[in-house]
Amino acid sequence: MAAQTLTDGEVAERVALLRRFKSLLEEQREKFRQYLTVLEKQETDIDSGDIDAMVSHTELEQSIVSEIFTIQKVIDPMESLWRDAHPAASESEIPRLKTDLDRLKADVLAQNEKNRDLLKSRMSVIRERVVSLKNPYAKRSSVYAQTGQTGTRIDIES
Repeated sequence: MAAQTLTDGEVAERVALLRRFKSLLEEQREKFRQYLTVLEKQETDIDSGDIDAMVSHTELEQSIVSEIFTIQKVIDPMESLWRDAHPAASESEIPRLKTDLDRLKADVLAQNEKNRDLLKSRMSVIRERVVSLKNPYAKRSSVYAQTGQTGTRIDIES
């Protein structure tokens, strides 16, 4: 087998590609950490019933998720280029980053499922409260609709 020699330009290109790919994975890992933190705070808001905080966390959550998807759109082609350039690169830091990222994704999914279940139970409690509410004005009818004794004449002489 002949040893493949690379020019300085090709080596520099591969190093730059690897660095960019690594930085994108680290950025995505950080976004997943932020997302997990938001989900954990959202859990406490669901427990406490703080609607305003839940809404703000949901908006923040949507923002982070869109950033994650944006980063993923860049990572996919970058990973393809990296695999083409480094077909036997299993000892680098990239597999460790990907493993960490996969673990974070699993943690996020688990926390998200936990929050959904908690929110469903909270909503069922609120529904039961709404159903059990009694309208204090439901049995009262309008004074104008009553057929009881009402005046029929008015004395205007005095």
